[in-house]
Amino acid sequence: MTIRPFFMLCGLLAANLVLADENWPQWRGPNLNGVADAKGLPKTWSETENIVWKTHLPSWSGGTPIIWGDRVFVTSPSEADAGQSEGGSRLLLICIAKQDGHPLWERDLDAGNKLNSKQNASSPSPVTDGTHVWALTGTGAVVALTMDGEVVWKFNLQKEYGPFGLNFGYASSPLLYDGKLIVQVLHGYTTEAPSYLMAFDGVTGKVLWRVERPTTALRESHDAYTTPVPLRCEGKTVIVISGGDCVTGHDPDTGNEVWRAGGLNPRGSTKNRIIVSPVAVDGMVYACSSRRPFLALRGGGTGDVTASHLAWSWDEPNGPDVPTPACDGKYLYMADDHGAIMCFNAKTGEVFYGPERTARGIVSTSPVLADGKVYLTNEDGVTTVFAAGPKFNVIATNTLPGEGKTLSSLAISGNRLYLRTPTHLYCIGKKKG
Repeated sequence: MTIRPFFMLCGLLAANLVLADENWPQWRGPNLNGVADAKGLPKTWSETENIVWKTHLPSWSGGTPIIWGDRVFVTSPSEADAGQSEGGSRLLLICIAKQDGHPLWERDLDAGNKLNSKQNASSPSPVTDGTHVWALTGTGAVVALTMDGEVVWKFNLQKEYGPFGLNFGYASSPLLYDGKLIVQVLHGYTTEAPSYLMAFDGVTGKVLWRVERPTTALRESHDAYTTPVPLRCEGKTVIVISGGDCVTGHDPDTGNEVWRAGGLNPRGSTKNRIIVSPVAVDGMVYACSSRRPFLALRGGGTGDVTASHLAWSWDEPNGPDVPTPACDGKYLYMADDHGAIMCFNAKTGEVFYGPERTARGIVSTSPVLADGKVYLTNEDGVTTVFAAGPKFNVIATNTLPGEGKTLSSLAISGNRLYLRTPTHLYCIGKKKG
């Protein structure tokens, strides 16, 4: 491990995304770091304990629930016919009442759902600002709707810019920043077409800019299933994306590349596709390759910042392939795909503990941090709850069984958790009265 000290006053600004303990407006929460400002969250649950409600869903998905006010939104395929392991052909956005779990409305986003390894075409999570909700599908459909389900505009990325060329299908979630809906397509395994980053006007659907994002990566190492994040540092905001062997920061007004850091594929692997999304907290960017290495970069700078802005790195073989870390700026919690958890000093890279074992099983969700606890769910629907902070302490292990794999990360609203299993959406918390 390489550690480099730094002294720089920077801060994260997730503009247009106000930290509110009632809203979980996008994948990874209010500030895209897997952290919620919540209190009174449950420690234990089962089918007969601390279940406020559960709602049947038409099919399975890796898409995370998002929450605003009294509404929960999930993407899903339609109900499958016999033999359709991917779910039904239609791709849906479903609005559910947060109070009691009854469905309020359902809208078709696109058709042509397909199975790609462990995911179907409903993997991208939606995003909302409380006035509109935007959804993106693995087929390339971008759809803006009102909170009541009225379609405002539609756009299809593949029809306009050519087929996606990812080995395992498209799965990046959109970012809402300063009224712009920002979408990335980082691909190359099955296409010669360039990768790109683009922005829509969120209300009108007008394309504001689209820029190519070059890379020297080889074969599958072009591909990324990550989600963009905003980082504010030195008085400026950049949109950070990770994939194609590098991390880049882009001007949100033009899409132009401001800085670039290499180092995500030092061994020159041709199979270095990246699933772990970048995390931006307190002027730092955390990015991981396929299990290794894990890089911590200081924000700021221009041009090639590979060496100049590397704060610390972790290059051991037990890093994550799928789960994105949770970080509050002080501690960084990193889980691997077998449920082993590590805790780092987010600023220096000092290892406080790990790898420590949570419930056995494959993990395809990402940890969330709130109320002094970290929650990590595996594919069997088993959630390990452990104490936040520099000492590893398991508080509880909870199971919600289901037929299939639990792939969706937890969402948090108020003093309740929202967990999507292959068949249901659960609201977990203490019942009122």
